[in-house]
Amino acid sequence: MFWRKRNNLKDQEQDDRDQEMLHPVGEPELEPSTDYVAELSGDPIQSELQEKDNDVIDALEITPTPEDNIEDDLENDHSNEGGWLSRLTSSLGKSSSKITKGLGDIITKSKLDQDALDALEDILIEADLGPKTAARVIEDFSKDRFGKDISEEEIKEALAQSITSILESVAKPLNIDKSASSPYVILVCGVNGAGKTTTIGKYMEKFQKEDGLSVMVAAGDTFRAAATEQLGEWAERSGAVMFSKDVGADAASVAYEAYEKAKSDNIDVLLIDTAGRLQNKANLMEELEKIIRVLKKKDESIPHSTLLVLDSTTGQNAYSQVETFKKMVDVTGLIVTKLDGSAKGGVLIGLADQFGVPVHAIGIGEKIDDLQAFKASDYARSLMGVEP
Repeated sequence: MFWRKRNNLKDQEQDDRDQEMLHPVGEPELEPSTDYVAELSGDPIQSELQEKDNDVIDALEITPTPEDNIEDDLENDHSNEGGWLSRLTSSLGKSSSKITKGLGDIITKSKLDQDALDALEDILIEADLGPKTAARVIEDFSKDRFGKDISEEEIKEALAQSITSILESVAKPLNIDKSASSPYVILVCGVNGAGKTTTIGKYMEKFQKEDGLSVMVAAGDTFRAAATEQLGEWAERSGAVMFSKDVGADAASVAYEAYEKAKSDNIDVLLIDTAGRLQNKANLMEELEKIIRVLKKKDESIPHSTLLVLDSTTGQNAYSQVETFKKMVDVTGLIVTKLDGSAKGGVLIGLADQFGVPVHAIGIGEKIDDLQAFKASDYARSLMGVEP
């Protein structure tokens, strides 16, 4: 009995340490976990609907209703708010001021010395670039400038150039490979509250109306009726086809049947939503693997793209999300959202430097044109408060 208590205590202490690492003090809270036991046995793909506890489903339906998220007309043009670059610069204002507010204090001497470089590196670390990336940026920045006269504006310009060089290798738009087997399948995943459903809605609109592609969306988040309703609203407005089953249905079955339907109807693009899952919950991550495993029974090449949606406000927690999702599934691209409400825009630079995963798009709001293809120079210069 004593041995068992000691082991239980050690397990609890280890869990506490893990949680402390994944959720540092001061980080914003994520939405409650959709913690349930995934069925991973070799059951038939066309599985029976599984009864879920009502209290679990009720607890999960906490996101805004579709009307709250997309009540504005999708054609609203922001003409009174300036263009995309103007809005991007404004959205990154918190991050920019966090990085640049200390520059005036650093440049107290006529020449750039080691103390100034150390202080500048600390600023970049505090801006969520991470120690390794901050050190790389400072090393590149100081190559031909150490011991020379330099102004605050020159520092901003030079840092913007160094950051751009890191971001350029990952700035790749999401393009549909029309030579791939039809339909082109895009699986969208991420933790609770990252903005998966809204991101899918915006891509539905783009593919249908801008690219002229036929689109089907599969409501794979079967534990929140609100998610299905929200997708349905986007599908109706964009002209896309919606595929869904009842709340509590097996997500892998939804994905499988949606693929069969999309293929038979000659749909160009199939977007598959998935339930929000915390990256440190093994059973939820395994269910995501199950969805992919089931799809590959139809075609080994699918999904053609697996997108991880990241909420920029989570800061350093984004690193553990990317690391864990990459281990479980083949993440082919990142979508970084909520940059309009965050002082943590620097985290994107660290992610690009450490993981090298393509960044397809960034989001600075809820409206349709607030999700745009990621451009390295525009982002770096806006982040540093330099005119793009």
